[in-house]
Amino acid sequence: MHKFLIIGLGNIGDEYKNTRHNIGFNVLDAFVRKQNGFFKLDRLAEVAEVKWKGKTFVCIKPTTYMNLSGKAFKYWMDKEKLPVAQTITVVDDLALPLNKLRLRGSGSDAGHNGLKDIQLTLGTDQYTKLRFGIGNNFQKGGQVDFVLGKWLPEEQLIVNKKVIACTEIIEAFAAIGLEKAMNMANNFTFI
Repeated sequence: MHKFLIIGLGNIGDEYKNTRHNIGFNVLDAFVRKQNGFFKLDRLAEVAEVKWKGKTFVCIKPTTYMNLSGKAFKYWMDKEKLPVAQTITVVDDLALPLNKLRLRGSGSDAGHNGLKDIQLTLGTDQYTKLRFGIGNNFQKGGQVDFVLGKWLPEEQLIVNKKVIACTEIIEAFAAIGLEKAMNMANNFTFI
């Protein structure tokens, strides 16, 4: 396995930049920057191809908006002729506290519209997700504003550390496989 598809979930447009819901885009930006790559607009996504230690990563940030993420995922997976086992989807997660990450090779969409569309499009929940905990620090009825809100200044340090950790987890997934990368990711605690 020398080629991988990395999908960062988010919404296009300046109003969504650096919001909790767009953390998938932020992680991919950091990963591609770390490998001295750059994104270009392509079919259904902004796309960057980068290399690291003999591995190739096709990184996509869908331009379809969150609720249609499956379309871009499937198109690029098919175009690159990759099995679903060689993909990672980076996504925000309300159910995880801010100081946690979770990597799993399968699992439900947990009510996340981007994951819901991917699962519907692929016909399975058996694909790797790197969940970035954003916490659930909002009043009843405030979920949408919270998810689409910007990080608070006091959250930014943890967010920055977690973004860097995510780039390392993506590398680990490619280098040492899902199981060992899961041990690494799921035992991180950020303070």
